[in-house]
Amino acid sequence: MIFSAQYREHYKNTFWLAYPVVLSQLGHILVSVADSVMAGRIGTAQLAAASLGNSIFTITLVFGLGISFSITPLVARADGRKNHTRIALVLLNGLFLNTIVGVLLFLAFWGLSPLIAYLNQPEEVVQLAIPYVNILFLSMVPLMVFQAFKQFAEGLSLTKQSMFISIFANVANVGLNYVMIYGKLGFPALGLNGAAWATLISRVLMALMMTAFILRARRFERYRHYLRWANLSWTHMVRMFKIGLPISLQMIFEMGAFSFSAVMIGWVGARDLAAHQIALNVASVTYMMASGISAAATIRVGKLRGSGDLYGAHVAGNSSLVLGALFMASSATLIILCKDFIPLFYVNDVSVHALASKLLIIAAIFQLSDGVQVVGLGALRGLEDVKVPSMISLFSYWLIALPLGFALGFWLELGAVGIWLGLFTGLTIAALLLFFRFRRLSPQ
Repeated sequence: MIFSAQYREHYKNTFWLAYPVVLSQLGHILVSVADSVMAGRIGTAQLAAASLGNSIFTITLVFGLGISFSITPLVARADGRKNHTRIALVLLNGLFLNTIVGVLLFLAFWGLSPLIAYLNQPEEVVQLAIPYVNILFLSMVPLMVFQAFKQFAEGLSLTKQSMFISIFANVANVGLNYVMIYGKLGFPALGLNGAAWATLISRVLMALMMTAFILRARRFERYRHYLRWANLSWTHMVRMFKIGLPISLQMIFEMGAFSFSAVMIGWVGARDLAAHQIALNVASVTYMMASGISAAATIRVGKLRGSGDLYGAHVAGNSSLVLGALFMASSATLIILCKDFIPLFYVNDVSVHALASKLLIIAAIFQLSDGVQVVGLGALRGLEDVKVPSMISLFSYWLIALPLGFALGFWLELGAVGIWLGLFTGLTIAALLLFFRFRRLSPQ
């Protein structure tokens, strides 16, 4: 059945919708990849601090992203019904909600950052990580503005514009990293903090460019008429928050597990933490690319459901799962082939290289599970099913992955390898449960 003409048509439609989202989603993670690669050239402590800081910032990031993701299924469903008034109201209230959330996240986590000192990490790493992550927290404000407009456009199946903006911002980020980390073109050498300032500036550029696109492009003219204070509605914002909060919690349960795994690995030592950051960077790149397919699944399932084509929504979800599995299988092969080569880009430490190569093998093995679970989440969001997936993530990562990783890592003394084996087990369980959840909710 998955090779039928109907499925082939869905593969094509999903691919052309997904590939710009894939490149755009890469923008978020490539920022931390660039930070890690360029900071790692300074030293192992800086790479370990980038790992710790990015692991903590990831919790903030995914909470904000989850809230913004509520916009896409609502816009897609309204688009399926040709309800342009509802689309405009989702844009206005989603933008306002996102901005509020971005400011609150910055203020809350900036105030809590000194608590990093109590995570039992190497002192040198902590001293480098706190100012670095504080600057990243500030970048949440422009990022959430960008996300509001991006998710709105994606709900209308317009995915290329945010792709181009993300590519531009990432090129700018790499250039700014070079200038601000190492002190080029007359700038002072800011070290790791320079990477954070480069991230902030690039995200401001993203927000400004995406705002200009939505507010000036002719295709959005019918919606701009409703962008006025009188149309702000707490009812709309509360509904979006109720959809977005379980998505945020699901993402926090998943990403938080990886972040807490970094804390546990930090208990082993800076070398293990640096190796963990290398493997996690690579796994995060492939994950964010698969999340592009996931976003396409949300759009297509939501729009078909809104138009009343429930079987079409089922086929769209299934075809997205197949594409996600095929892509991640290819990624696994590439990671295994390059496992000894990739660490050389990050740091000049042979012991870190050896451990990172081992972790990359585990990262390659769980690629298939990771792809199925993230695309399954996207398909379920298209059905506006968000609460049960968050519970699946809580169970899989915090009741299975982390306790098992702790047992393997410390009781059996496998260190970072044992912790990553625990993460692999949790991802596999999540993938299976989410797959069967979608099969149960969508008509056959």
